[in-house]
Amino acid sequence: MEPVLAAFSAECARLTGVLAELVDADLDRPTECPPWTVRDLIGHIRTGAGRLTDMLAAPAPARAEVDAAGYFGAAKFTVEVDADRIAGGQRDAPRVDRTALATEFDRAWRATEAAVAAAPPDRVVRTRHGDAMRLSEFLRTRVVEVGVHGLDLASALGRPPWLTPAAAVVIADLLTGGRKTPAGLRWDRLTLIHKTTGRATLTAPERAAIDASGFRWLAFGR
Repeated sequence: MEPVLAAFSAECARLTGVLAELVDADLDRPTECPPWTVRDLIGHIRTGAGRLTDMLAAPAPARAEVDAAGYFGAAKFTVEVDADRIAGGQRDAPRVDRTALATEFDRAWRATEAAVAAAPPDRVVRTRHGDAMRLSEFLRTRVVEVGVHGLDLASALGRPPWLTPAAAVVIADLLTGGRKTPAGLRWDRLTLIHKTTGRATLTAPERAAIDASGFRWLAFGR
């Protein structure tokens, strides 16, 4: 739990600093998660980062039924679920002055940080999809949400990626199932994350190396 919580906190703190630097024109920029604008994507990230606060306040399920990899399964990317996710991001988009964006996000993720730190390490939570998961596993999905969508924000804002090393380790480990990448793929973690989440195109040699090894990435959508 501790390394994952540290990664979550580090990535959220980094994003808080980025949000504090935005100007009004940044909020209406399009992103590579259409139809979301930067403002919509911030709303989605803020909601995702703060979700555990209410989950930990609810009764705990008796046992976990899915892990972090299962959470990102195909059922999460049906047309209906995806439509609800898109509408939710637009609904949750912060309609506050841009100077309050960092404050609101900071408040949301720090409430999650405090709630997680106070919870038993074996705590089980129920997600909005109905999944019963160990707290530590769901927290891994929050690192993915903040870190990977941080890459989307960086692209939309024309900035270099700010993904923290701690978050990169958690995300890469989840995407690969803890296995090494196939021989011949000389990727660092940032490249691996871009490639495996569809945010960078695989070259023909890369695809051939993956196919030859029989390697299977975690199913992932935007």
